[in-house]
Amino acid sequence: MNSITYYQSPFGWVEIQASHDAVTSLVFCDERKNDACNGSAILTECVRQLDEYFSGCRMVFDLPVKQEGTIFQQNVWNVLAGIPFGVTVSYGDVAKMLNAPKSMRAVGAANGQNKVWIIVPCHRVIGANGSLTGYAGGLERKKWLLDHEAQILRNAGQSAHGTLNFKPQTSNTENYD
Repeated sequence: MNSITYYQSPFGWVEIQASHDAVTSLVFCDERKNDACNGSAILTECVRQLDEYFSGCRMVFDLPVKQEGTIFQQNVWNVLAGIPFGVTVSYGDVAKMLNAPKSMRAVGAANGQNKVWIIVPCHRVIGANGSLTGYAGGLERKKWLLDHEAQILRNAGQSAHGTLNFKPQTSNTENYD
């Protein structure tokens, strides 16, 4: 059974669910409900890391995550998890990293099925023309998250314009065309 807690982010409530060994869901919600089990060590650590992220002290989450999905979805989520803080990529970029350059729509669909927002940073995927497209948490939250990361990097004297010179965390890279 999953434990649940709620976190007050700078732009609304976040519902966090965890099994005994991993975060299984982290999504925005309209209101806080009763916590099913607030004493989970995973949930406590997740809240601590979210506090650090929103205060500008954390750029990488170090939490076990478990999501159910197809092999393709898992591979997309692994690529997303490898996108560095402050870097944006397009759906086409993700498809190319999967050796499936024609699968941009499938990448978008898998991105939309990600249930561990922020930790698996689907907000860092944008349109090929640089536009903010699709975010289940709402485009205003996506913009806030991207602006937040860019500001943290500026404060640290780093560029918010990353490159695609990162290694995706996929282990099942296949050709999906």
